[in-house]
Amino acid sequence: MDRKQRKRTHLVIHTASSTAAAIGGGMAQLPISDAAALIPVQTAMIIALGKIFNKKIEDGAAKALATQFIAQQAGKMTARFVAGKIPVAGTIVNATTAAAITETYGWMIAKEFAEEVQALKKA
Repeated sequence: MDRKQRKRTHLVIHTASSTAAAIGGGMAQLPISDAAALIPVQTAMIIALGKIFNKKIEDGAAKALATQFIAQQAGKMTARFVAGKIPVAGTIVNATTAAAITETYGWMIAKEFAEEVQALKKA
């Protein structure tokens, strides 16, 4: 990943993570899952990352969405447990969990895209 790609990647991932934190915190006390609201944010992040690396999203989308689903489930279980026990702290934990999952997910996808670009250059 060159310097320009890294800078653009940081912006995309941190923007998506901040948005995810706002969604997670805002929906912490609601009796519905925040996954439906987070999936479009994370999908937009993947599309933006694909553009940075000139990557066709169709190639990695299925794998990326499966990874996203698994990560969201683990985060929701943790956040809901805390939210149920301590409502005010639950909002903070839910926001932090949503941001952390999105941040980690974004860097995993960016790394995968960057490695694929490098592999193509070597071939």
